[in-house]
Amino acid sequence: MDSLATTQSEKPPTLVLIVGPIAGGKTTVARALAERLRQSGEKVALVELDQIAEMALPTLPDWAIAHMIFNSVVGHWLRNPFTTVIAEGPGNESEVNAVLAQVPDAASVVTVVLTSSFELAFSRAQADPTRGISRDHQFLFSVFQSWERNMPYIAHDLLIDTGSASVDESVAAIQAALRRSRR
Repeated sequence: MDSLATTQSEKPPTLVLIVGPIAGGKTTVARALAERLRQSGEKVALVELDQIAEMALPTLPDWAIAHMIFNSVVGHWLRNPFTTVIAEGPGNESEVNAVLAQVPDAASVVTVVLTSSFELAFSRAQADPTRGISRDHQFLFSVFQSWERNMPYIAHDLLIDTGSASVDESVAAIQAALRRSRR
């Protein structure tokens, strides 16, 4: 079988696209979801924008390149025999649309918007010594201002405030949305 083609007997995977601002909880929720789905027997690919970018740090010339590679990797995983591909990292409508352009016609998509307050995100960023510029108050504040302006334009199946929902509650809500999308 050609690894880039799905046979008629195989169902195409579902893309879970996790969108949100920096330090909004995307990575934490995506990793917990991947683990839960794998424990239940699913074949899962997890694609993280930050990991793609990290491959070229500190010499990454432009985040647009990381996004382009991220989108391509998501598309390739969706053309292989997985039940679910989790993609986390986009933070605005144009980034979401660029990922969605890579989705094969037969695949289903569940778009999850995670959000939180700026104060919570800043606290998370400060507590994470591996973060770079996202620990800077002014930088993160400007990101959140942009997020608040752009979030209403992102079409989504599920909206979760990670300041009020636990990781387990977030994962359970996404799993319920996945079940609905597969019916």
